[in-house]
Amino acid sequence: MIVVMKPGATKEQIQHVVDVVNDYGLKDHVIYGTDRTVIACLGDKRSVDKGAIENAPMVEKVVPILAPYKMASLEVKREKSIIEIGPERFPLGSNKVGIIAGPCAVESREQLMASARAVKKAGCIGLRGGAFKPRTSPYSFQGMGEEGLKLLAEAREETGLAVVTEVIGLEQVEVVAKYADVLQVGARNMQHYPLLEALGKVDKPVLLKRGMSARLDEFLLAAEYIISAGNGKVILCERGIRTFEEYVRNTLPLTAVAELNDKTHLPVIVDPSHGTGHAHLVPSMSTAAVAAGADGLIIECHPDPEHATSDGAQSITPASLDKLMKRLKRVAQAIDRDL
Repeated sequence: MIVVMKPGATKEQIQHVVDVVNDYGLKDHVIYGTDRTVIACLGDKRSVDKGAIENAPMVEKVVPILAPYKMASLEVKREKSIIEIGPERFPLGSNKVGIIAGPCAVESREQLMASARAVKKAGCIGLRGGAFKPRTSPYSFQGMGEEGLKLLAEAREETGLAVVTEVIGLEQVEVVAKYADVLQVGARNMQHYPLLEALGKVDKPVLLKRGMSARLDEFLLAAEYIISAGNGKVILCERGIRTFEEYVRNTLPLTAVAELNDKTHLPVIVDPSHGTGHAHLVPSMSTAAVAAGADGLIIECHPDPEHATSDGAQSITPASLDKLMKRLKRVAQAIDRDL
């Protein structure tokens, strides 16, 4: 359930309600909105006297939450969550659409710095790049590890771009958080619950990718694990699902963007690279995603896709990225947004 405070409630009055909620053995999660404050109450509510809570000073009402994902739901927070990322504190989830781009994997200093400079020049707000790579084959390139993270930090120092990189195991959370601005959870780890709970204790944004066979409610419940553990800075990423089709690597269901915007206050971005698996499809799907209401995109861009160590087939070139950004700006403006 949620406790909705009246406009103008003081910090002392809010804390009093939190204390009452805690006295009933419930866990509180306070959400400060522009107009009013909401207190989400989590736990066994069978012994709770709702009337007693409603009688507390400046409480407007106590409302049950019907969605299984409590704190990710619009029932708890009606306004969009804005998550600031990177040195320049880009407000993802605002009226501005944010584009993150870069190579699938960090391969060398030369490759990464060339990518970062191109991404910055194109007008993107973040640099993606995997230092740790969870590959289907154990014989494929697994990433540069911490050396790759250091290169990403160096690229951020020069360009001011936010660093977005994947954490693939519990033992990597601390080291990735040391270098990255946004910690990414890949599709394979969407339901790695101990990892999600560990990321809930990190004070940095988490980019959560949808599992390739996950339903939307399972996706939102995965986000709930992170939020309920204490980190509300979750960014949802639709990256395509596995279907019977073979002309694409994954099927990119852009209806999910509109549906998620109707169910959750969390920012929603799209990965058109994994969502298609083919570079020539990335511009069209990027355009469609922005038109559908995505708050951002995460795109694979490599200075030499033909020689990329991973995902070269779905990586666009810096020249293509530059052209795409101009196109996306026009689309964003057509739907009263900016880029």
